[in-house]
Amino acid sequence: MSALPDSYARIFLLSHMRAYTSLAGHILGSHPQINGYYEMHLSYEDDAALDRQLAAFQQGDALKANSRYLFDKLLHNDYVLNPGRLGSADIKLLVALAEPAHTIRSIVHLFAQKPDPDLYASPEQAARYYVERVQALAAFCRTAGRDYHYFDAELLQGAPERLLPRLSGWLELDSPLSEHYEVFSQTGKVRRGDTSARMQSGRIDRARMDYSHIAIPEAALRAAREAYRECRAQIASGAADSVTL
Repeated sequence: MSALPDSYARIFLLSHMRAYTSLAGHILGSHPQINGYYEMHLSYEDDAALDRQLAAFQQGDALKANSRYLFDKLLHNDYVLNPGRLGSADIKLLVALAEPAHTIRSIVHLFAQKPDPDLYASPEQAARYYVERVQALAAFCRTAGRDYHYFDAELLQGAPERLLPRLSGWLELDSPLSEHYEVFSQTGKVRRGDTSARMQSGRIDRARMDYSHIAIPEAALRAAREAYRECRAQIASGAADSVTL
């Protein structure tokens, strides 16, 4: 039998776009104890939000028998997480950052492919999003009043053998996370994460995409690098556990 809905603990991954979060969600969501693998585009500012999360997940997927967790990821400042207002829910917090140059270029590459190019197809706007997001994550970590685990996002692709055992321990899973993952009903769909063919493989592809042809104005890149340096140091130093490059 499945656990009762109000007994599910929550895993929240707080990060930013193009930080391997679709990969993280699929690896986590493939574990027998974890439900959820994509971004639900919800805020969590009261305990009713947990009911909305459960209902949203069950619209497209079934809860696993004897599972323990529901997962979501928050990648935008538009979506708020206030752990102190979620009642007695058991919450596990994960926070991840990726370095700015590759991340910003990846954002530009993604949004430039859209039929109607998005705001983030502009390197300046993509860099602004990045700076504002990592600063918001640092502020969250300073004020959340909850323990969290920090990891450098690049480890998901480049060194999962270092990262996944630590995440398994932090989440108190009864079996280790695997580098192989399931392909789910929402995998690759718009607004559900990475839509590339790579996500359909069911395993970590360690080949790093090359976006070096995309130019970022020097001032914008310098500001992003400074924000990353300062915020990463703050977040990692305040973490209850961390894995870094």
